Amino acid sequence: MKSEPGRPPVTISVVVPVYNDADFLRTCLRALSQQRRPADEIIVVDNASTDATAAVAIAAGVRLVREPLRGIWPATAAGYDAATGDVIARLDSDSVPPVDWLERIEARFTTHPDTAVYTGPGDFYNCGPVTAWLGGRIYIGGYFRWMGFWLGHPPLFGSNFAMRRQVWAANRDRVRRTRNDVHDDLDFSMHLGPDEPVTLDRSLRVAISARPFETPRGLGRRVAWAGRTLFSGWPDYSPWRIRRRAASRRKRPLRAL
Repeated sequence: MKSEPGRPPVTISVVVPVYNDADFLRTCLRALSQQRRPADEIIVVDNASTDATAAVAIAAGVRLVREPLRGIWPATAAGYDAATGDVIARLDSDSVPPVDWLERIEARFTTHPDTAVYTGPGDFYNCGPVTAWLGGRIYIGGYFRWMGFWLGHPPLFGSNFAMRRQVWAANRDRVRRTRNDVHDDLDFSMHLGPDEPVTLDRSLRVAISARPFETPRGLGRRVAWAGRTLFSGWPDYSPWRIRRRAASRRKRPLRAL
């Protein structure tokens, strides 16, 4: 996509944190290689994997960052710290973005320079139609509905979102980035200020693995993490404290890149 006259094009870094997901990562990187608008930088964060994750990243020619502290937040934060693009886009290793994913992200941040964070949902694959429907309506739909109510704004969805690099710079020392038992996307959402609005676009979609539903234990672990993310810092992370803290942050327009 061409940028508007007089406005420099945005550069995009894609961050993919990975732990022992070499096969999923291979598919994700293949989808990124087929983007109509190529990424300016792809960063794979190897979170102390013991499989072929690093080899897959190296073979794909992407930038490999190693994060020895295990956990989704430590790995993701290391990727954000390493990113050099104007916009940081985020996928999970089992995300499969459509060919226009980065093209649409670039269009949003170029034509709407006040956009701070841009996110969308996902569609489950490797499952039957009933599981896909329930997962989309109850699991992901419920996440956006109830967490949006809790926060007072749409939450980020870690498998599919993008943000201006300034948003990370403003929050990197506020989030619980060293915790390995909380959801990074929800925790990040809880720290955003009023000058960092989240734009939820339900048409910005990626395919995501249905593995959360493979076992009751796996699904229960994710639900437990959500509870820990919300309640482990109570009452500092109660809805009224979240909104009060956000309102107290200095309101300022987000400078266009």
